[in-house]
Amino acid sequence: MRVHIGTDHAGFELKNRLVANLTEKGHEVIDHGAHEYDALDDYPPFCTAVGEGVVADAGSLGVVIGGSGNGEQIAANKVRGVRAALVWNEDTALLARQHNDANVISVGARQHTEAELEQLIDLFLAEPFSGEKRHQRRIDLVARYEETGGYDDPEGAGAA
Repeated sequence: MRVHIGTDHAGFELKNRLVANLTEKGHEVIDHGAHEYDALDDYPPFCTAVGEGVVADAGSLGVVIGGSGNGEQIAANKVRGVRAALVWNEDTALLARQHNDANVISVGARQHTEAELEQLIDLFLAEPFSGEKRHQRRIDLVARYEETGGYDDPEGAGAA
């Protein structure tokens, strides 16, 4: 699988190790930076680059890393077509894919050990979307809102 990855200084060392780790596991990794350590760099350009890469590369997934993962998730989600999920345990990693068909995982390098983060990312990358109708309907509602600023299908909004 092709994996787009990016971080600022907070996850710089971790990202470099993850690139090697994911490559060893057979993934094709596209590194959107940071490519050198800069304690004053800003995460949004790296995270939006990951999001743009994922949207332009059908079937790929993305990983954004920060200190907490919060801002990185917000930045990635500004890219139309990105469904970035902040993941902090195994359940959130699995459910992000199963229920939300998330295409980007956001993790906090300062919140977990490296082994824990590797496990969360591995789970996320391996888990498929369930394809259940109710989940797809909800994803479609979010996409419709993203596209139009509203829910123009009264049957879809709030349907059980």
